[in-house]
Amino acid sequence: MSNAGWPAIFYINLPLALGAIALALRFVGESREAGAGRTDYAGALLATAGLGGLTYALTLWSATRHFTNEALVALAFGMIMLGAFLWVEHRRGNKAMMPLDLFRGRCFSGLNLLTFLLYGAFGAAMLLIPYVLISSGGYSPVQAGLAMLPLPVLMTAASPTMGGLAAKLGPRIPLTVGPLVIAAGMVTAVLIKPDASYWTGAFPTILVMALGMTIAVAPLTSSVLGSVEEQHVAMASGFNSAVARTGGLIATALLGAVLASSGEKLFSGFHAAMLISAGVAAVGALVALTMLGGVKMKKAA
Repeated sequence: MSNAGWPAIFYINLPLALGAIALALRFVGESREAGAGRTDYAGALLATAGLGGLTYALTLWSATRHFTNEALVALAFGMIMLGAFLWVEHRRGNKAMMPLDLFRGRCFSGLNLLTFLLYGAFGAAMLLIPYVLISSGGYSPVQAGLAMLPLPVLMTAASPTMGGLAAKLGPRIPLTVGPLVIAAGMVTAVLIKPDASYWTGAFPTILVMALGMTIAVAPLTSSVLGSVEEQHVAMASGFNSAVARTGGLIATALLGAVLASSGEKLFSGFHAAMLISAGVAAVGALVALTMLGGVKMKKAA
């Protein structure tokens, strides 16, 4: 990857996508829901345009720390498109891509707000930590990838156990504790300095964040599915995933000034961004504590 350049990482999606298409054509049968309306193309187009405009505006603002005319136009465009999206979804009612009536439920709204905050904070950390290790820590891209290994290893190994525990305790406790643990891990990012070793710098941050995500992810997914009626489960899952990606997208758009820095300014900006992310994750814990009373988890089939 050092020789090919970072854009080459996206090439891995091509064989994976082709394999998914082949499997779908071979094994996935067609299904139709009786009484279902037509695909909400207008809603999908408006949501994409709105988020694109908003993200572009935030990216421009992050790079210059003020809104240029171009950023203001992009921001206005994004807001208008998102407003139009809400109007279209309201008009389509239950046949909308995102039925707005679902947000009358306090639990569904709280879960998606928690998702946005948690994955926004986590997405910022997942961008910044490898970047700092590579650009100022002397790590190669491969070494930086290996440095992040505790995260997927711990989540893969412990998530089933945490899912079972959450089923007994209910999701409110792990969805409050998990983001707080993640916030604590982000605070320890102040240990990541130019002269710090991996074991005293990056490792504690990655390990504690991995523990927090392990506590939160399985209950969050199950709770989203359990917060809606059966006919809306697929939509709720897809929307929650989109919210998670949007949180990470917006967080990334706001990090331009940090990514453009170098030397001491890079580390000071990195530490500040990680502390802000910790605060965002802690707010997510507060959302879980105050808005998720009575939320149910979707039981495995």
